[in-house]
Amino acid sequence: MKPIRLLIPILFACAVAITACKKDKTTGPAGATGATGEQGATGATGAGGPQGPAGPAGGATGATGATGATGATGATGATGATGATGASGTGTAGATGATGATGATGATGATGATGATGATGATGATGNSNVQSYLLTAQSVYTVGLTTLNVPAITQDIVDEGTVMVYLRNTGTTGAWYALPYSESGDTVNLNDYGVGYVHLNANFTQVGAFDFRVVVISGSGLTTLRLRNPNLNLNNYSAVASALNLSTN
Repeated sequence: MKPIRLLIPILFACAVAITACKKDKTTGPAGATGATGEQGATGATGAGGPQGPAGPAGGATGATGATGATGATGATGATGATGATGASGTGTAGATGATGATGATGATGATGATGATGATGATGATGNSNVQSYLLTAQSVYTVGLTTLNVPAITQDIVDEGTVMVYLRNTGTTGAWYALPYSESGDTVNLNDYGVGYVHLNANFTQVGAFDFRVVVISGSGLTTLRLRNPNLNLNNYSAVASALNLSTN
């Protein structure tokens, strides 16, 4: 017990001395804030709490589940038998109605205007019965289709045994005649064919009312005579043909 009593006065004396020292000194300025220490490691997770009580009976309905896949299509049933065709009948024809009364005669209409004068016909044939010549003026040619010249002197005998020659010149001129086929600067006019009463021409251009045509029709016997008398006659030269057959050169 004695040692303890001796220590108490000493400790009291020290405490008084320290207090005295503090009262005598002035408080110093605050020191700088120290650096934040490192964060300590996360503690272990605590044990789970007890399970909560069960919800009341008749709780909320859960979400609707996904729609199931569509089932396979069943087999097609057998086709039923075709029904019998119904009878068809035609109704009887009705009686013919009575003929209506004849209407009154209408008033005479006014006289129409006088039509335009038709084109001048071709010049009649010249020469003897074995040779005939026709002049057709202001004729047209077309790119599409054929140009038809009406020549009554062309008979079946001419088609079978004779010949037909065609010449042209520009309408309004009195110059030379050119035999068909004719060509100038790429423009052509050809004798396509001829038959009883007609001559057909074709062209690769269209020109309206631009040409005069001279058609010479020679029978079979006339052609034979012409060849015997003029074996070297150039049929493409109308002036020579006109001289040999006594035809007009116009």
